[in-house]
Amino acid sequence: MSTAYEHRWNPIEWLGEKIVSPIAVVGDFTLFSLMAIRWALLGIPRGSVLWPNLYQIGVLSLPVVLVTGGFIGMVLAVQSFDQLRVMHLESRLGSVVNMTLVKELGPVLAATMLAGRVGSAIAAELGTMRVTEQIDALEALGADPIQYLVVPRLLGCVLLIPLLTILADTTGMLCGWIFSVTVLDINSYYYWFHTFEYVTLLDLYSGIIKSLGFGAAIALVACHRGFHARAGAEGVGNAATQTFVFSFVLILFLDFLAGVFLSQVYLWMDAA
Repeated sequence: MSTAYEHRWNPIEWLGEKIVSPIAVVGDFTLFSLMAIRWALLGIPRGSVLWPNLYQIGVLSLPVVLVTGGFIGMVLAVQSFDQLRVMHLESRLGSVVNMTLVKELGPVLAATMLAGRVGSAIAAELGTMRVTEQIDALEALGADPIQYLVVPRLLGCVLLIPLLTILADTTGMLCGWIFSVTVLDINSYYYWFHTFEYVTLLDLYSGIIKSLGFGAAIALVACHRGFHARAGAEGVGNAATQTFVFSFVLILFLDFLAGVFLSQVYLWMDAA
């Protein structure tokens, strides 16, 4: 049998690889996540390891989250005003803007910004450590790299993304209110009256609870991609790019699941 025949393209082999490879990645990611959660439950990392990660994830993300939240509030006001004006419901603009912010756009956009800024940086940092064999050196010294490298970043994302979400919501609400009152000539009293009439604490809590899942997903995807980065600058760059893409898809998937679950909660509360 010739070598050329042995290496001939086989459609069955190609199809099997296309099916098996994603399943293997999902399985490996699941095991990786379970190990990280196990280490996180066993103990909090030392302050000298945890605080720098909290600073990188929380403090340095503030500007982009605040700016994004502010613009989203104003964009929502502009888009919603045109729709409500057709129905002569402009006075209810505050309820539409603020409910959309706290339930959906605030948590999702804060998580998206975190995935773009922090997730990609984590993947690039850990990918570089993998390529330069620093992670292998940790394992050779008897240390678990998941405990020392993944857990601090996982805790940083999970603990700080609710605060970033609240700040994004607050900035968006304030900017949307200021724009509505000063530019769109909406009465400030009715703006906040309808906001408090329709936006409940459950809406606010649902957005914050969802953000916890978003933060965990971003950290785990970023660390997993970084641990499996290939050699060279291209491999590290691909790990950072994949982190943002996979994180964004996972954020939307978790948001969909949370939306389905919360819709059932709202129906149950209405029936009670």
